[in-house]
Amino acid sequence: MTPSYAKYSIPRPLFEGFLVFADITIARASKLVEKVTNASTVADYKTLVRDLDRLSDLLCRVLDVSDFVRITHPDAKIQDAASVAWSKVYMYMNQLNTSTALSDQLGKALANPEVMASWNEEEQTVARLLQQDFKKSAIHLPKKFRDAFVTVSQSISELGADFVDHMEPETSQIALPSSKFQGLDPLMARKMVRWGTLYLPTMAPAATVALRRVHDEETRKAIYCATRTASKRSVDTLESMLRLRAQLAALSGFESYGRMALQDKMMAKTPEAVQQFLQALSKHNSSFVEAEIGDLVKAKSQRLGISSGAKLEPWDKDYYMESIRTAMRSRRKTDDFLAAYFSLGTVMQGLSRLFNRLYGIRLVPRDSLPGETWHPDVRRLDVISDTDGHVAVLYCDLFYRDDKSPNPAHFTVRCSREISTDEIQETWEQNGQGGLPAFETPLDAANDGMHVSQQSGSVKQLPTIALVCDFHQDKEERNQPALLDYYQMETLFHEMGHAIHSILARTSLQNVAGTRCATDFAELPSTLMEHFCADPSVLALFARHYKTDEPLPYQMVAERLHVFNRFEASDRENQIILAMLDQQYHSSTVQDRHFDSTEIYLDLQRKFGKLPADPKGTKWQGFFGHLFGYGSTYYSYLFDQVLSERVWRVVFSGGHNGAALDRENGERLKENLLKWGGSRDPWRCLSDTLQDGRLIDGGEKAMSLVGSWGIKDDLQG
Repeated sequence: MTPSYAKYSIPRPLFEGFLVFADITIARASKLVEKVTNASTVADYKTLVRDLDRLSDLLCRVLDVSDFVRITHPDAKIQDAASVAWSKVYMYMNQLNTSTALSDQLGKALANPEVMASWNEEEQTVARLLQQDFKKSAIHLPKKFRDAFVTVSQSISELGADFVDHMEPETSQIALPSSKFQGLDPLMARKMVRWGTLYLPTMAPAATVALRRVHDEETRKAIYCATRTASKRSVDTLESMLRLRAQLAALSGFESYGRMALQDKMMAKTPEAVQQFLQALSKHNSSFVEAEIGDLVKAKSQRLGISSGAKLEPWDKDYYMESIRTAMRSRRKTDDFLAAYFSLGTVMQGLSRLFNRLYGIRLVPRDSLPGETWHPDVRRLDVISDTDGHVAVLYCDLFYRDDKSPNPAHFTVRCSREISTDEIQETWEQNGQGGLPAFETPLDAANDGMHVSQQSGSVKQLPTIALVCDFHQDKEERNQPALLDYYQMETLFHEMGHAIHSILARTSLQNVAGTRCATDFAELPSTLMEHFCADPSVLALFARHYKTDEPLPYQMVAERLHVFNRFEASDRENQIILAMLDQQYHSSTVQDRHFDSTEIYLDLQRKFGKLPADPKGTKWQGFFGHLFGYGSTYYSYLFDQVLSERVWRVVFSGGHNGAALDRENGERLKENLLKWGGSRDPWRCLSDTLQDGRLIDGGEKAMSLVGSWGIKDDLQG
């Protein structure tokens, strides 16, 4: 991807361009660092937060695009160049994070009442966020502690990567007579049978299928225990990582890693507030789980030929859930070929129509310049507002490739940020000098040739976003468009929810633009979009058969969702317990010399689970890879699920009477929540959006209230 180099006066190979970009950026950043560290007057300190935000933006211009390219670009040489550029700038950024000069200057600015009074809400928010970032880097401590912080951080990174990359079971395969696997697809079974014995790999998808299909209970028990028991090495690696995190927190002056991670960039703020949310949600969810367990016990009793009272075992759950779902599917009266109604082009058209109805913005295809995109499949869309004109650029890389990550993702290649007149003049004076690229206009020079907007007398760099999915297309079927199944369509809506947050939250400062908000708030817009894609009035905007042009019979969607959500309360119970486990693992408990990650997990299952707990001897936590990436914030997705359900019901009336397409409702969401990014307290955003004053101050009571709403509830309470 090369928008930043499309206007170089001297052509450069892209792999060289990345390295030049990194060097230029570090040179510019160094001048900003010098300016900030030399600040001495009140006037100097008044501009300090914007200078630091510009410094952050300069570094992110390289880091964000390099991170994206090294993951997505099909050319290995360009991936390597992007990695080198990323490492170079990341190392420079770490040097800044461990230097006291910038932190001390920010502290002086924050301590000056005249300076604080001159800053608006957005500037004050960014100043406090930056101060917390410095604090989390142990910058306030003596040098030997800062050095220890860097060493421990590096060890955590290495151990975490090792944990995720090398998770392994204690038993690599289950070997039993093939006669024990009745119910498994014979074609699947045949591939694993040798001399009458079936060898089932523990970590393979076939083991998951076998748990759902194999009739013999003892065989399912053996599979279940094997797939729920990680190796001693995996568990030891996890526990070592958790102890190092506790050590890192202690170096920074926190009693636990959870308290350190939650206290600034999370709505919850404290582990106690997270526990209030999770316990309230667990209580709300428990009656629904009990009803689902009753159905499972009934199904097992019928299979055993007894009237009632069968005991449900852990290895029964998936089997009887699948049995009930299979029976539900067999009763369907409609054709299940939903994908015929979801061609990729019509889904994108539907998203554009939805956004136009709600927010007055459209997705307009635009031809890309030579070298602007990284693969022929990539399509560029310009985001056009009815009132503000061109407001964002969106690149869509949606099709499967062998060399591409299969994980759907939203990348912000460049954030919104206001570009000052002085900055424009400064970069124009440097244009083409000292190895710098030569651009045609001052605005191009200030934004590396990428797009800007000019509204109300200010210049802003436009959000530039990339959406990546792995949809398959049959290139041999020339007359057939790419068709999405329902959940691929839902995935696209979800990722577009992130994009719309980046598009609408065009803040003046980069640190709080778009999705750069509280971590447990960031999934709310995307999760909310999953409600829209299930709404009949929204589907009516675009879902038509690609051959006949007949509209989608909504009953097909309703039946599919009914089957899929049949045991959602049980699935949610598991997520709640894992979120509780994440909190326990990042509490001060880890520092106890008798810390036992297995016993903590089993105890949580017994205490908060209605479903049968794992048997003694299992150690599933050794497969819980999200513990590395989330680190005490795993509750966030559950939290945003509850919030999105509430917003859907309160703001959009659950989709009744066309409320999902009502412009007034869209403006309510945009003006109170989406447009602020991370520049306003998310509790205030929620309070204003839901018109619920109980939320405005946040805290444990607000977290408990959110948990009590549950995922499925009415408007009372």
